[in-house]
Amino acid sequence: MVDKNTALNTGMQDGLKFDVAIVGAGISGIYTAYRLTTEGANTGSQVQVFDMNTRIAGRLESVRLPGMPTVQGELGGMRYLTSQKIVTTLIEQVFADQMEAVEFPMGDPADLYMYLRKDRCKQNAWTEAQSRGQKLLTRYYLDDDDIGFSADQLFSKVIYDVLTADPWFRENFGQHVHQVDAYTYVIELTLRQWDQVKPYLTYHFEGSPYDKRLVNDIGFWNLLKDQVSQEGYTFLSTAGGYYSNTINWNAAEAFPYMIGDFSAGAEYKTIAEGFDSTVYAMANDYMRHEGACIWSENKLLTFNRQHPQSATHRYELVFLNLRSNQQWRAYANRLVLAMPRHSLELLDQDNFFFNVNENTELNKNIRSVIKEPAFKILMGFDTPWWNELGITAGHSITDLPMRQCYYFGTAKVTDHSMLLGSYGDMETETFWKALSDDPVKFRPRATRLASQLEVEALNDVAASDTMVKEVVKELRELHGVGIPMPYVTWFKDWGDDPFGAGYHAWKAGYKVQDVMPYMRKPMATEDIHICGEAYSDQQGWVEGAFCEAEKMLQSYFGLPRPSWLPADYYLGW
Repeated sequence: MVDKNTALNTGMQDGLKFDVAIVGAGISGIYTAYRLTTEGANTGSQVQVFDMNTRIAGRLESVRLPGMPTVQGELGGMRYLTSQKIVTTLIEQVFADQMEAVEFPMGDPADLYMYLRKDRCKQNAWTEAQSRGQKLLTRYYLDDDDIGFSADQLFSKVIYDVLTADPWFRENFGQHVHQVDAYTYVIELTLRQWDQVKPYLTYHFEGSPYDKRLVNDIGFWNLLKDQVSQEGYTFLSTAGGYYSNTINWNAAEAFPYMIGDFSAGAEYKTIAEGFDSTVYAMANDYMRHEGACIWSENKLLTFNRQHPQSATHRYELVFLNLRSNQQWRAYANRLVLAMPRHSLELLDQDNFFFNVNENTELNKNIRSVIKEPAFKILMGFDTPWWNELGITAGHSITDLPMRQCYYFGTAKVTDHSMLLGSYGDMETETFWKALSDDPVKFRPRATRLASQLEVEALNDVAASDTMVKEVVKELRELHGVGIPMPYVTWFKDWGDDPFGAGYHAWKAGYKVQDVMPYMRKPMATEDIHICGEAYSDQQGWVEGAFCEAEKMLQSYFGLPRPSWLPADYYLGW
């Protein structure tokens, strides 16, 4: 089992000198420190990690609720795809003695609910109707050609139609796509092939406002509306479960994302000890090297290249120690900003690196991604009430503001159970923000397995009372039955500083194939690098952060490809 009591240094050491400064103790930052020291490129004392938070792992945060000692709750990222080889290999091979990879249960569509426009059905209702030669009628006024398709099927149909309408695509990649039957479209492109397609794919629909435009330059909402009508778009955005997937982000980037990440055949896994175990395992490996240090609760304010120690070290880093409210300085030759967009924007925007008058291209590219809000609330219940409805795992979907709920698990030795209410998904952000800001917190209660002292220990992270009541009200409407109130809650808003978002999406019109390598070294004359999920081609996934850090390490730190990583695995642009 991974030791999550990683030693963190909350102090400061004015005048500290070393080689590589890594700012951000999330996935990409800790991976960078782990690889540099494990590979022997640097000693522990030559690599120092800094973070303003009280904990490491960034947007991975696994927690346990009182009364459920064996159930992991995930406030951030919670699963990975088995096709993602860096995260899979780290978990299942490199650190297999410390972590147990387990299936992430998606449940049976025959048991799970879809509740849209006050119409309740099971998630397999579309395929069940198709098996009888019928078309499931919904309360959406779809185009005649789209009636009877589930959201997943309609997404595939749209992407297939756009791909095959382009003569260039048909000539070069047509053999990789085909239609099986009226509702099944198979698109078998690797990530490498998608990267060959995305810059050149052209929209060929005569009479459309977007005819002959690169798909890369079209917003996904624009494209979907053009293909299936605004009513069809509404169906896709609600029945698909995520408003964030159908916002007006880069349509070319959306295609592989929707086909590979959210398709019905995707295989997901997680870690029994919690998904943040991956970061802790790497951090502990880094920390075993003499001199290694993770400086927590130290906020980077700015960095300079003109300073008294410039004869031996390129950059002066100015930190604010949050415990003492004192500033201190450290000196490094190389700087890795393992940070998302909002965190970068919180740094001194007037220094030589960010100054818009000196570096307009960097400022433009920093803003090439959309910040996607994400709220999550974990709720502990005395019993798994959903079992009485025939549900054991997975998630139900609704167009109510809560959007989704995940049935996370039941403690092995108790019947206390956890449910995740996931929302704050673009359009519903302001609905929930008004409730999350309410100062009256939900009052937890003791159970036969959790004392009042234990549940009140979570008061600082509890959801507001009105938010909990609203979630429970929506759960009751979604399931069509009365459900009890939870005994404890844990709320997380990833839109708060320093993260500013739960995940990111590329804007339409940007040449992603140029922006990604640019961000890994924005200025040719400076040893300053940016990496992380935000500027990857697997946004929203830990694999994106891993791939960007790995490409940065190979290109600019001289590291060889890891021996444990399959030689043919494609890392992206």
